[in-house]
Amino acid sequence: MPADDTRGGDATATASEASVNDESVDRVSADDDGVLEETVRDAISAPDAQGRPRRVTRRFPLFTRDTARPEGGGRAASGAAPAPARQWPLLVVLGTVALGLLVTALDAFRIGILLIGVGLLAGAVLRWMLPGVGMLAVRSRFTDISTYGVLGLVIVLLALMAQPQPWLEIPFLKDTLHSTVTR
Repeated sequence: MPADDTRGGDATATASEASVNDESVDRVSADDDGVLEETVRDAISAPDAQGRPRRVTRRFPLFTRDTARPEGGGRAASGAAPAPARQWPLLVVLGTVALGLLVTALDAFRIGILLIGVGLLAGAVLRWMLPGVGMLAVRSRFTDISTYGVLGLVIVLLALMAQPQPWLEIPFLKDTLHSTVTR
């Protein structure tokens, strides 16, 4: 075996290099060029492009080649659709946030910041309602929903309470601020 196979490298070898009696090898098969491919079925075997497990050792690889897709991280549209259509939930959120940033830059800060918060809240709702949201899925469903939801809610509340002339006044916050400043 080549030296990098013990570190999770490529699992192909020529017939003279293959070790058929290796106990970690589940199957050895030769393709048309006489190259033997060893396959392992263990808990950490990562599939190759054709979906077959390709690890020849139980050691973790030196370099990670792939990661698991997050729950709900599949396509939001069929594979035949163009790339932007498959990622429409992410584009909705990013478009709303970009519009909010543009409105904020055009000197309507409260409306712009509200749009940013609403965009994040929409991301939380899309992550909750849809089974597949494409690249909007970053972590587990619970983590994504709570992160988008809390950040969106905080941004919306701060935009509503921003001075001057806040649209939302919370009396105990005003009293708390006055009592901390006057002491």
